[in-house]
Amino acid sequence: MRIEPVSSVSLTTPKGPMHTWLFRPQGPGKYPGVVLFAEIYQMTEPIARTATMLAGHGFVVAVPDVYHEFTEPGEAFNYDKPGTDRGNELKTTKTLASYDADARAVIDFFRTDEGCTGRIGSIGICLGGHLAFRAAMNKEVEACVCFYATDIHKGSLGKGMADDSLARVPEIKGQLMMIWGRQDPHVPVEGRRLIYDTLTEAGTNFSWHEVNGEHAFMRDIGHRYDPALALMLNSMACQKLAECLK
Repeated sequence: MRIEPVSSVSLTTPKGPMHTWLFRPQGPGKYPGVVLFAEIYQMTEPIARTATMLAGHGFVVAVPDVYHEFTEPGEAFNYDKPGTDRGNELKTTKTLASYDADARAVIDFFRTDEGCTGRIGSIGICLGGHLAFRAAMNKEVEACVCFYATDIHKGSLGKGMADDSLARVPEIKGQLMMIWGRQDPHVPVEGRRLIYDTLTEAGTNFSWHEVNGEHAFMRDIGHRYDPALALMLNSMACQKLAECLK
């Protein structure tokens, strides 16, 4: 399926306009909407390629600037120490309420977009995995895929580093797919076990996948990239989203 060139919209949030990239399948009809939450670096080339891949499987994909109130529209950080430091700084400068309001803005956009069926999923990587997880607390989100979601087990997302993601797990009513790397130091085995047990106790509809991979093994830039795992897991993610949303 061919993909139209990337476009963008500016969505209204309590903290000002949020630049949001859009990727659409080219062809007649309507498609489910998927919000793709990026890493701490915002929409880099690897994230754009992921969005293109998802759109190629028949989804309208929205990629919001996760730090829009602090950055220029469409700004991305480099995969280097200054870029990493900046992304990590903003992760705990932005408030939890602002993260949640951003997700709500994209969901509301999909519900009115003429090219969207109104069925909605979320997917995210690293920081974005946590944001996709929280987006799934909205009743409209029917499917969610989280790649090595950081900070859920520590409850440290946002200003004050005291999020309530685990406490709000019962609000997730759609299907979850949780994907982890066993060699990821950001989410050790004890943290993964805590998340698994919390989801199980809440009766959440979820699947759980652990692979031998380091943090960022899905990112097709850098030495940690594992193309075989990325191919397999991207296929699984698309299958899950299609199963739930189409």
